[in-house]
Order: sequence, then structure tokens, then C-alpha cells
Amino acid sequence: MSHLADKTIAVVGGGIGGLTAALAFARHGAKVFVYEQAAEIAEVGAGLQLTPNGARALAALGMQHAVMALNEERGALGLVANAVQPMDGVSGRAVARFDLTRQDPRYRFVHRSELITRLLSQCLDAGATLKTNSRVDGDLPQADLVVGADGVKSVLRPMLNGSAEPRFTGQVAWRAMISAEHPPEARIWMLPGRHVVTYPLSHGRVNIVAVQERAEWAEEGWHQPDAPANLQAAFRDASAELQAILAAVETTHLWGLFLHDVAPIWHNEEMVLLGDAAHPTLPFLAQGANLAIEDAYVLVRRLSENWDTGLATYVAERKPRVTRAIAAANANARNYHLKGLQRRAAHLALGGLGAIAPDAFLNRMSWLYGFDVTA
Repeated sequence: MSHLADKTIAVVGGGIGGLTAALAFARHGAKVFVYEQAAEIAEVGAGLQLTPNGARALAALGMQHAVMALNEERGALGLVANAVQPMDGVSGRAVARFDLTRQDPRYRFVHRSELITRLLSQCLDAGATLKTNSRVDGDLPQADLVVGADGVKSVLRPMLNGSAEPRFTGQVAWRAMISAEHPPEARIWMLPGRHVVTYPLSHGRVNIVAVQERAEWAEEGWHQPDAPANLQAAFRDASAELQAILAAVETTHLWGLFLHDVAPIWHNEEMVLLGDAAHPTLPFLAQGANLAIEDAYVLVRRLSENWDTGLATYVAERKPRVTRAIAAANANARNYHLKGLQRRAAHLALGGLGAIAPDAFLNRMSWLYGFDVTA
């Protein structure tokens, strides 16, 4: 018998983490309300990489077919990924290729709006109530528990931890999407002081995230428009193939990349944090959405087992894992941008690893991709 059947849960934030939590609570019989400040729940213009660790939790919540189906199957979510391919962004040469075809469930490329639409539909079918145009600021909703899934600019996090200023990393990122063909792999185009990640999405689209080291900071957030010419100028010495991809960009957004500490306090008796509200991460490990999905599953599972101790158990279980993932993302930020002899040596080592031990990359990442919150 779940300890949640008689509980009322207020989820603040209608993003991926919030909707996953809402779905999990509703599946356990709780009365769930999702508070979203926007007029409608919509994520546009961005892709994400749904890795096996995140997909396992979604499968356990009733989305088995969506995250297990192949591209051509009706109801499949996004596209199945075949490989991760580090590229020399200057010469255009493939440095290595790491196969993903033996992952179970498969690594996928998904448009955010596609995943959010699926999650919202499942939430409503499970009995959750959506409240749009609902800004939570100051007074909390009446509920047995309020879940803060309101992102990097969370209004609930300061209620538990006070205010804290993030630290600019000295890097900015552009995000864009174009219509083009792209092989079913994530390509990481590495240049001195910069990199670009490209991968395909459904309906013939390519997702682009480009990062540049620079002293001039930009506002944190995804919605600040910038001129495509600025993005193209930052990579004017890139390979012809990468320049052609960037030349097709007609609309782009720029945001500053900031470091946030993992929140020291994640909960009290009336509220709890998850996802970016608790532990924002840089976009260099493709784990922001996946960690939020994991958080949501573990939170609800532990509370369903024991309402009195569930919050503390959730934090004890999640904090070490997300701290490790954030450290790995920070390391990638450095490794993608190497210069000079250090860059050449790293590329040779990476190429040798791919040729001699093609499974070494996945073995090294097994702590991340092989993790199963449902076990």
C-alpha cells in the first residue's frame, strides 16, 4: 500500500522534472496539482539527449513503448542514436567513434516539446490537474508537500537556502535548430576555446549547441535572441562542414553559462527541491533532463515507501550522484576546449582509445548510463 494515496501534492514547474514527478505521484494515487507560470506548457526550439538512465525511469512510469521503440515504429519518442563521435572542429576529421547501439534502452535524441507533450498527456490521464498562469512567489500552495521543480531560477530554493550569486564560467552558449540531414549520432566538434554539439531530431531537424570561451558575459537563460552572424563569426576558422551547418542558422539564442553550487538544503517539512532547482548543471554531459527524471522517480518511490523518512532518504541517495555528474560535466567543459600540444595529445589518445578499445568509452560511462533508479 502506497503512503501517497491520501496525500495532496503541489508541483511547482511544468518542465520535464516537474511533469515526471507529477506523473509518478499520480500513479501512486496522490492528488496532484501542477503550477506553471506560463500560459501554456510548451518547450520550443531545443533538443535533448535522453540517455538510458533517464529512459529507464520513464519506462517504469508507463512510457515503455515510447522509449523502447525504434525510429520507424508508431509512438516512438525521438530518434535512436547510434554513436557519439568526437570531431576535430578545425580539420573536420573524426577523432573517434563510440558505438551506442548496444545500449538498453537505447540512447535517444528528443525534442523537448515532444517529451513534455507526452508527459503532460500521461499526467492528465493519471488524474493530475494543471494550473497555468500560476506563479508561486511567497505563499506556497496548500498541500501535504510542495515540490520545487522550477528550474535554475527557482523561487523555492531561496526559501530553503537563502540567496546565492552564481559564478560566470567565462563561457557563453548559442542554441539553434536547422532543417538538414545528419547521421544518427551526436557529433562534438572540438576547437581551441570552443566547441559545437550537433545531432538530429525528428522531422529532418538538427539541434545545435555552440559554446565559446569569452570574458564578456551574457544573461543566464535560454531566451535571449542573438544575431546568427555572431555565432558564425565565432567559428569562422572551423572546418567547411561545420561552417556550412552554422551558415544555415537563421534564428539563435545566446545564454551565459554559470556555476551554481548544489543546494545545501533540499527540503523541509513542507517542500522539497528536484532537478535544476536543487543542482543546476552545465550542458556538457547531456544530463540536466535525465538527472531531473531520476530525481522525480526516486523522490516519489521513497515517499511511497515511508512518508516520514522519504525526503531524507531521497536527498541522501541523490546528492552524491548529482554531485559526481556535475563534476564530470565541468571536466568536459575543459576537455572540449584544449589548445596547442595538449589538444593534439588528447585527440591522439582519444582516437587510440576508439580504435583499440571501442567499448572503453561506454565502460567508463557505465556509472552514468548503466544506473537504474528502478532497481
